[in-house]
Amino acid sequence: MKQQNAVQLFEDKKVRTLWDEEQEKWYISIVDVVSILTQSLDANAYWRKLKQRLKEEGNETVTNCHGLKMLAPNGKMRM
Repeated sequence: MKQQNAVQLFEDKKVRTLWDEEQEKWYISIVDVVSILTQSLDANAYWRKLKQRLKEEGNETVTNCHGLKMLAPNGKMRM
């Protein structure tokens, strides 16, 4: 599977993306989006708590999806 990393800008903030050539799909870092929209200091914790609350309410829009390795701020590929 050939993948290509890219960084997009939204309101001058970085959003990590990943293009999968085989499936012809873009994957977007939801944690980066949550960080921008909520201005949270810990977007990972915010996203985990939001998913937990949505599941408790019976919301089915949050799926069990696996994390993808994306380029971290330190230049390494991280989940």
